[in-house]
Amino acid sequence: MKIKHLEAWPVTMRLSEPYTISYETIESTTNVFLRLETEQGVVGYGCAAPDLQITGETSESVLRTINDIISPSIKGSDALRPAMLLERLDPLLKSNPSALAAVDMALHDILGKVSSLPIWKLLGGFRDRIRTCVTIGILPEPETLARAKDWLSQGFRSLKIKGGINVDSDIQRVLKVREAVGPEIELRFDANQGFTVEQALKFVKETRNAHLELIEQPTPKTELDQLGKVTGSAHIPVMADESLMTLRDAFRLARRKLADMVNIKLMKVGGIAEALQINSVARAAGLEVMVGCMDESALSIAAGVHFALARPNVTYADLDGHIGLVGDPAQGAVILRHGTLFPNEKPGLGFDI
Repeated sequence: MKIKHLEAWPVTMRLSEPYTISYETIESTTNVFLRLETEQGVVGYGCAAPDLQITGETSESVLRTINDIISPSIKGSDALRPAMLLERLDPLLKSNPSALAAVDMALHDILGKVSSLPIWKLLGGFRDRIRTCVTIGILPEPETLARAKDWLSQGFRSLKIKGGINVDSDIQRVLKVREAVGPEIELRFDANQGFTVEQALKFVKETRNAHLELIEQPTPKTELDQLGKVTGSAHIPVMADESLMTLRDAFRLARRKLADMVNIKLMKVGGIAEALQINSVARAAGLEVMVGCMDESALSIAAGVHFALARPNVTYADLDGHIGLVGDPAQGAVILRHGTLFPNEKPGLGFDI
């Protein structure tokens, strides 16, 4: 089943509610959609959500990569051999993980459609739904509380609070949110690399009564020793996010016991196939796994859901990047009910653009 045609195009989507993290404010996002068509007329779709700070890419660079590298490398090849094609592309796309993720998605989509199975079942089908947290950006305390109550009214039972700019303000906001939402709601905190070791440990100590589920990437991504110091001293699980980009990163984090948990994002690691390998390292090392996302179309969120449902140790999800995107061409690719994500039961990713 040879690939006869590749097409890629960018879509800029405004966020209905911009949000702030430790190093930037996000008001819109540009995703690059990919369409692969085989000689038999089977079409697979993928999506790249590049982020200059995280993946090192822009929408322009992803388009160039697809047109100049990916297309000539896989056009005319058998679409039903994703392992071979992805292995061919991997050395060419070391600096283009979201572009690789888009190809990976499209190939899995074709494989699922040919097999007449949704990807989550094709890959193992461990569970059929997963709860997701929803993110509250850095806001003044009153607005943080208002957003928390609003999300709860929509059925969410897991909240992730962003911080990392002012540790004292972060402590106060977290304590106030816990007071407002009660003891049953899951609370997570993400510093997005904004803390020093001392600040991270102060935050963990002074928010003990908030009973946080975890703290995510408290220290700079390249300072692994700092991450390890927080992990070794904190009483709550510490998650590596930006520090995990590759399979080798996963091995390094696991071998040196630098984190208790890892956040696997398809855009960072290059798609479902690589995510499965990283997940195996994490499972072997006893690290808990969360599947995360960038600001992504529901199409790539769907790919994250399929990955999460296929493996038993992917027990956490932060797949809210599609919520509030205005003009998403893949709206409806995943089903969200009261904070729980369900896959579309159609074959492949379950959505045609």
